[in-house]
Amino acid sequence: MARSTIAKTIWTAAGVAGALALVAAAGAGLVMARVALTVITPVRKRPQNQSIRGVDLDAGTVTLKDTPDAAVPGRYGLWFDDETGYAKISGVLEKADGLVTRTVERVVFGELHPTGRARISGYYYLEPEELGLPVKSIMIETELGEAPAWHFPPGDGDGADDGRWVIQVHGWGASRQEGLRAVRAFHEQGYTVLLASYRNDGDAPESADRRYGLGGTEWRDIDSAIRYAAGNGARTIVLMGWSMGGAVVLQTITRSTSSGLIHGIILDSPVIDWIDTLEYQARLLRLPEPITQGALRLIESTWSGPITGLGAPIDLASMNFVARAADLSLPTLILHSDDDGFVPSTASRALAEARSDIVTLVPFANALHTKLWNYDEERWKTAIADWLAANVH
Repeated sequence: MARSTIAKTIWTAAGVAGALALVAAAGAGLVMARVALTVITPVRKRPQNQSIRGVDLDAGTVTLKDTPDAAVPGRYGLWFDDETGYAKISGVLEKADGLVTRTVERVVFGELHPTGRARISGYYYLEPEELGLPVKSIMIETELGEAPAWHFPPGDGDGADDGRWVIQVHGWGASRQEGLRAVRAFHEQGYTVLLASYRNDGDAPESADRRYGLGGTEWRDIDSAIRYAAGNGARTIVLMGWSMGGAVVLQTITRSTSSGLIHGIILDSPVIDWIDTLEYQARLLRLPEPITQGALRLIESTWSGPITGLGAPIDLASMNFVARAADLSLPTLILHSDDDGFVPSTASRALAEARSDIVTLVPFANALHTKLWNYDEERWKTAIADWLAANVH
């Protein structure tokens, strides 16, 4: 082969290799962008990943494909038919041959039937009136506009109030309904309970970028809820955060000018360290490490706004409250299950170890993510009641 032909062949091969490298890089970039967007884009519809295999309403049972969610004991909500139907389910009656049979307590709406379009939810109550407690629907003025909330006064609602409040903060892809199951635990201890909404959750006003700040922006709306509580007689406030709501609470107590009113925090299945959480989720999805790190950089970078849609970068490192353990001073109760499957309990355990002087950790083993109340309501409520009695005065 002539030298010119060899050179041409080499340069052609190099060109093809370079083109392939560019294509691969572009593909990787698209995957990174998609991962980043999944993290910061508010969720309006949850995956229908449960299969209903059989229904016997005469016997009051439903049979599901055996999955961790389907098999865990306790009481739950069962959404079906793309969330046009909802039932309340409880105890596991039988588990065999890849199937789980559970009790149907009540079909709230829709016609329960075999379908692959279903999901199990920790939401057990959908409306505040289901609790049979006095409740008011109110609006909280935030910097973006009015955000709806549910206000449960203490006792029988006759106006008696000793100034002890709990403000609940829901998690990623959730709404204030998430906290309805917890209201009685605080009501029984004499607390006023406020279930707040925050930007981009489908209830509160949207931000300009319509993106989650992972706690870095949402805390401002909880700060507004604190001001509402203060204006309505609150003298002692406990903040409770579920999942990402834990990250919101941690941002609130370290950034709010009203933090003097906060006397303690309760965190259920919390995000204590976003990088730890996101890397864990990436491993579950078997994402290559470069893709994971690239997605994190997109979320954190000032130049990536046109890709992510974020109005401002998110400083994930500053949201690591294991590293920032010294910045915390309030009595803290953490409830977390080691089989969480969404937010690992590693950071919760690390924070409890680093700040054993202020942090009480109540570990669960088989309760999954934010389903600790559902799994063992009595233990969950007792842990909260004991901690409140010992730490908040």
